[in-house]
Amino acid sequence: MNKPRHPLRDAHADRDATRVVPDTPQTRAPAYRLAFADEDFMCREELRPVRLQLELLKPEMMLDAHNITSTIVLFGGARIPSPANKDRARTKTLAQLSYFYDEAREFARLMTLKSLESDGRENVVVTGGGPGVMEAGNRGALDAGGHSIGLNIVLPHEQAPNEYVTPELCFNFHYFAIRKMHFLMRARAICAFPGGFGTMDELFETLTLIQTGRMQPVPVLLFGREFWERILDWEALADAGTISEEDLSLFRFVDSAAEAMHLIENWEDLPARDKLPGRG
Repeated sequence: MNKPRHPLRDAHADRDATRVVPDTPQTRAPAYRLAFADEDFMCREELRPVRLQLELLKPEMMLDAHNITSTIVLFGGARIPSPANKDRARTKTLAQLSYFYDEAREFARLMTLKSLESDGRENVVVTGGGPGVMEAGNRGALDAGGHSIGLNIVLPHEQAPNEYVTPELCFNFHYFAIRKMHFLMRARAICAFPGGFGTMDELFETLTLIQTGRMQPVPVLLFGREFWERILDWEALADAGTISEEDLSLFRFVDSAAEAMHLIENWEDLPARDKLPGRG
């Protein structure tokens, strides 16, 4: 607990004091609960703006407390198995995509070694904290002896963060929108591995923000050219005029961890034409 910066009574002290008040009809009434310690009150529909603010503030304050200044974001599918478990994959394609589990793990390992050069303040790997590619990212960071961030979210089905997320940097969200903000607020690079609706949502929000100038350009790397070109005809978007030819330089395909590391380290030196997905 931080030391108060003022002479007024601390909120923790009053919260603790209310737990030992005399048991009377008045003290048992919901109206008597301290507003900030009343979970039923905090979950009311009218308090949505407050909950949004709290969900923005809590991870921000805790990441600041750990002196984390920049992150490397890994998006990717929760259903992609590790190579050791590919025989249990739901489809043949998922089994084949297990290759990217190892590449995500290796990329995170290499990036975390780089992060450790700054005592773990810069280039910290952040994932959605779940299974699949997310697990691989957190696992690779642990392989390197560093820490990593997990931005988990409450889902209708029972789930928990993967075991490789650094516990004190493992966050849980109610709002997808705030979670996506935290992915991007410190991002120095974005790596999107094969995935489903969630991965597409995260990737396209990132590209939209960069395209419209709402976010400073950062390297956006799509792991798995064959997967992404099968899913989306990027050139058709430019040919149709719904995006410009220059928008194709906002991202680049890669197929390995080593290739991704090289591009991130040399992104500023690449001529724009060499960033086009069909080139290089």
